[in-house]
Amino acid sequence: MGTHYRGRAAEVRALDTYIKLTRATSSVGVRLSRGLAEAGLTPTQLGVLEALLHLGPLGQRVLGGKLLMSGGNITTVVDNLERRRLVRRERRGDDRRHVTVHLTSEGRRLISRVFPGHVAAIVEAFSALTPAEQEQLGRLAKKLGRSVSRPGSA
Repeated sequence: MGTHYRGRAAEVRALDTYIKLTRATSSVGVRLSRGLAEAGLTPTQLGVLEALLHLGPLGQRVLGGKLLMSGGNITTVVDNLERRRLVRRERRGDDRRHVTVHLTSEGRRLISRVFPGHVAAIVEAFSALTPAEQEQLGRLAKKLGRSVSRPGSA
């Protein structure tokens, strides 16, 4: 379902596209969240574990930036993962404000077990699109994401 808003053509088109994008994102997110819930993870927790698995230990601020999370949000997510002994924090001796987040062996085992199923669920969700459509959607999403994240863009 698109918008019922009656405005200028550009407004209706943008709003309709936004609604469709939001619904598609929510639909895929709900499907993926079910599998993560079985592992006791939220999508953001999975993002942190996946980043640490594939990129290695990261500064907490860097990690938050990669996942587009605020400082407070990344702190909460890491706190919860640390409580479960899936990650550990290490403060740099010369600058205690700098915190590096590491996967623990338990965290590595969990993400290594969960991630392949998560990828399979993503592949299944996107199977509604042809490979060319997936690539086109990727290009368009990247273009949109970059345009709205630049300072001064509306």
